[in-house]
Amino acid sequence: MPEERVGKLLAAAGIASRRGADALIAAGRVTLDGRVATLGEKADPARAVIAVDGRAVDVSGTAALPAVHLAMHKPAGITATVADRHAARTVLDLVPARLVPPGARLYPVGRLDRDSEGLLLLTNDGAWTDRVLHPRHGVEREYAAAFAVPLDTEQRAALAAGIPMEEGTARLGSLRAATRTETASLARLLDPRPAAGLAWYRVTLAQGWRRQVRRMFGAVGAPVARLVRVRIGPLRLDLASGAVRPLTGAEVRRLGASTYQPETAAGARRGTP
Repeated sequence: MPEERVGKLLAAAGIASRRGADALIAAGRVTLDGRVATLGEKADPARAVIAVDGRAVDVSGTAALPAVHLAMHKPAGITATVADRHAARTVLDLVPARLVPPGARLYPVGRLDRDSEGLLLLTNDGAWTDRVLHPRHGVEREYAAAFAVPLDTEQRAALAAGIPMEEGTARLGSLRAATRTETASLARLLDPRPAAGLAWYRVTLAQGWRRQVRRMFGAVGAPVARLVRVRIGPLRLDLASGAVRPLTGAEVRRLGASTYQPETAAGARRGTP
């Protein structure tokens, strides 16, 4: 069997994305045949003994596994970190067995925190994951954020100026009030249904830091009552809460391709205060 990069084998085995697998290798947490693996090193999946944190990973069948690409509407309260041993349920518990080929190990493409809901991608395709996640490809994320009261002028101005955080200055790509049609269409997909009287906004991010939306709005005194990811690149949320479906071939290609710039987002950026 031809040799493959150790990071690629780990990604195909569902341990992490390609970038995540390379990070594990760089941190010295991966061994190959009993010694610490190095970045870029190759191995024969049929014969190599690969372990992460001392735990052996079966990579013998990774080359033959078909690529799986799924879309899910993650409900709130479900963790998207499949390796969390303390989680009562993870997103993998929601995936019907018929959608997962024998031996395939899926993982989420990016993060969506436990309290948030909405569009989440699952795959065993490490190279595709990197194309979706890497900033150079510009695959934009859009969120619907609900608040108990509308944002005031000072809050919007502070958000437009950027919010200082540990990682640097956090910025929104766009911020606009959601239309009634958008809010009504989204409400039909959510479970539980949204409370009446919430003020809904549509948000995109200039970065992709941990819990960034909640942290930014919290910093200006506007705690998020509900946060739903409604779009990843060209793919929009079209599933009821908890539902899962395979991506079409066209969706897979478009998500893993180049920058996507929807007209609505471009217009929203021009109108951001």
